[in-house]
Formats: sequence, structure tokens, C-alpha cells
Amino acid sequence: MTPHLRVSENRRYLERADGSPFFWLGDTAWELFHRLNREEAERYLRDRAAKGFTVIQAVVIAERHALTEPNPYGDLALVDGDPTRPNEGYFSHVDFIVETAASLGLVVGMLPTWGAYWKSNGAQRVFTPGNARVYGRFLGERYRQAPIVWVLGGDNHLEDETERAVIDNMAAGIKEGDGGDHLITFHPRGPGQSSLLLHTADWLDFNMNQSSHAARDHDNGIYIDHDYALTPPKPTLDGEPRYEAVPVGFYWRNVDTFDRFDAFDARQAAYWALLAGACGHTYGNNNIWQMYAPGRESVIWANIPWWEALDHPGAFQMGWARRLFESRPFHKLVPDPALIVDGPRHGGAKIRAACADDGSFAFIYSPFGEQFSLDLNRIHAQRVKEIWYDPRYGVGYHLHTSANVGYQTYTPPSRGRGQDWVLILEDEAAGFALPGLGSGDW
Repeated sequence: MTPHLRVSENRRYLERADGSPFFWLGDTAWELFHRLNREEAERYLRDRAAKGFTVIQAVVIAERHALTEPNPYGDLALVDGDPTRPNEGYFSHVDFIVETAASLGLVVGMLPTWGAYWKSNGAQRVFTPGNARVYGRFLGERYRQAPIVWVLGGDNHLEDETERAVIDNMAAGIKEGDGGDHLITFHPRGPGQSSLLLHTADWLDFNMNQSSHAARDHDNGIYIDHDYALTPPKPTLDGEPRYEAVPVGFYWRNVDTFDRFDAFDARQAAYWALLAGACGHTYGNNNIWQMYAPGRESVIWANIPWWEALDHPGAFQMGWARRLFESRPFHKLVPDPALIVDGPRHGGAKIRAACADDGSFAFIYSPFGEQFSLDLNRIHAQRVKEIWYDPRYGVGYHLHTSANVGYQTYTPPSRGRGQDWVLILEDEAAGFALPGLGSGDW
């Protein structure tokens, strides 16, 4: 049997079958199965693996006209729009992408369908509680041996009993098909949280939220705070934060500018969520999720071909965030607001901190490079090593090592919007290597 991901014993993070922690670094490639041919899909997957992504989130029955617009090989996902009649030609293409991803060490976060196709009041609705179970069983059987995490939902909320029955039955069908060997979560509409309605669902292995795209400096860590406090505990992460290159607050429809989220917005969301206790994080790019290309329908003002957007700076910086966290036993991190005794508590400059449960190290994030003060007594060490990590370039700088006494105030090397820094405090005796580029291979 192919080893799959599982939830850790303390139910705070994901791990591989051998017990090693798994850092979820996702990319939203919603239209991957639907719009890219095999050569393009392989190009995309190789790029994401090289940049350090670990999960690719993609939708089988995708958002953009999936019932009427075929894939590059002329195949629709369903025969006559019937979920009980999956088109073999279409799914052979999905197979190729899943197998290619696996060969590159990537897990596919597979959404069986976009939410529009199960909404009770939707004109595109094709799913019922009965056929959802059949379709789920088909998927579970087909991908039983593949490195898959199932992501139900597809950018929609559950609003009535029929919709809940569709999702419950789809989950049941998947478990019948794959023997319960894969994790399942739920991707809600933004801003939204799977935990609000589904936390105690027996099929929901971990929570996912969508902090969405409304405004700059929207603290997505508050979603993680909420989920982290729930009983029973389940891992949680932001599966759709603000996308790099998407217009800020586009869905208000009354905006008269096209100010777009940039790499800093993506970094800020990642570090805020991770230090609030997330088990990983998902990045997105407005040009990539829809696989935009000249001559193709542009959604939400996409304006750059997907293959050029691959190298937007935020994508590199997500890999550097993963490199930082994996340079230490990140699975030991616990949110620790009490570590911060002074500094910005609200707004875009808000400081967030997490400390290892054994006190051996801590990460503190200052989004605007603002000064902050810390209680060093929370680091269990005679001597504390202090390091600045630059999340823009993935480089660590040893600042100082000294006796661990009392309180200390830290002033990051630069200040202002986009001048974010991570301070690392750690037990000198732990012997951790200086984090940064060149510190290891994926």
C-alpha cells in the first residue's frame, strides 16, 4: 500500500507514514486538470517542486465551464453532465498529472468538484446525495494508491440539509473507495472556515479556512487562533489567502483602482498563519490558479500568462518560509503571545510569535520591521542565540549570543511596509545550523 499522510498523535500537524512531520506548502492550481496539456502540466509541476511546494490544490470538475468546455484533448469530465458517468479520456489525463506530481514528490490536494455543481440553488447543479456517493467511490477507488489529500467543498458554504448530505455522501463514497486511506478536509467560500459547521464531522481530518482577498493587513491568523482553540484538536491551515497579483478587494465591485496584492501580502499571510499554529500554508497567484494565457478567458483581471507568473517573487519566498521552518523541529512550535511583552498588537504591523514546546527555540515575526520586546525566560537555555531571518531573500544573519536574562527589546534591521523580519531565538547548546539558502536540499 502506498504510504499516505496522516494526522499526528497530538493532532496539531500532518505527518508521513514514517512519523516524520509534513510541511504543507500548497499552491492553488484550480484549473490544472482542465486547462493544461501534458507538457504544460509537467512544466508547471516541475517548477513548483523546484521552488519547494509540497501540495498542489487542483479541481477535477473545475470552475471555468467544466461541464461544457473540454480539456486540451477534447474531453469533458462527465458524460452528459452525469457524475455517475465519468469520462475515461478526461480521467486518463488527470491520472497523468497525479502520477507526474507523485514522481516529483508532490501531494495533490484533489477537489472532486467546484462548489457550483452541488449548490441547491445553482443553475449548474449536477450533484445529488445519491450520485455524490457514487462519484466519490469512483474517485476513491481510482486514486487509492496515489499521494492524495481530498479537499471537499470547492469555494462554497453549506447552506441547507441537501447540500450537507451531498458532501457527507461524497466523503462516504471516497472512504468506501479508498478504504479510508487518505485525509479529507473542506475548502469553504471566503472568508470562511470549515470548522464552523464541520469540525466534528467524522470524515473531516483537518480544518481549512479561506481568509480570502478583501483587504490588505487582514490578519488571517485569527482564523487559525479560532481553530487552534477547538476541542477536539485538529490541524488547521489557510487554504486560500490573498493571492499575489489579484486586485485588492475585487469582489466588492465598487473599487475604482486595480491595486494588486504583492509578494509582501503573501508573506505576511504565511507567517501570521504559521505562527498562529497552522500546520502549513497555501500560496496563490491570480494568473496561475486559472492558468491564464492570451486568448483565454481572463477572470478577476488576470493579465500575465501563467508561465511567466510562475516566477513572481512570492512563490520563491514561500519556499524560503518552508526552508526556515524545516531548519528547526517546526512541529514543536506552539503559539506563544505571552512571549511578546511589548510591540504592535493590532493592524498590519502586528507581531506574532511561536515557541517550541520544550523552549528550545522561538520564531517572532515583525511584518513592518517594528521594534518589540520579549520575555526571554520563555526560552529554556542558559545562553540564547539570536538570528535575524530575512523572508524576502531567505537568508539568516547571526545577531548575537548571550546569557539568557530577563527581558530584551529588538529592533529589526529595516522598517516599513514590506520590510518584514523573523527573529529566531534558540538554545545555543541545541546546535541548530544557521537557516537560509544553501542550508539543505528538497
